[in-house]
Amino acid sequence: MQKRQIQIGRPVGTTTYEEAPAVAFGAAVREERAKQGIGQEMLSDLSGIDRSHIGKIERGEHMPTLALILKISRALKCSAAHLMTLTESKLAKAATAKSES
Repeated sequence: MQKRQIQIGRPVGTTTYEEAPAVAFGAAVREERAKQGIGQEMLSDLSGIDRSHIGKIERGEHMPTLALILKISRALKCSAAHLMTLTESKLAKAATAKSES
């Protein structure tokens, strides 16, 4: 019996994008970046991520991978856990606002 080949990446037609967490994570990154007085261009330089990609992440148009989350957190000199905590807080606020309306 032959070994199955491992294919890198996702199977064709699958997606990992979910709007609510992507938007909440983007808002958390923007909040932390603004708190530190860092522009998108500077964050791009510090993280090694293209500035337009940083913009897509902050607008919630892209769901970043773990590797990108770690690069962003290192560039912002905070832990990935801190960014996740901010993201969870924003998700909880959005859920509360949605249930109240």
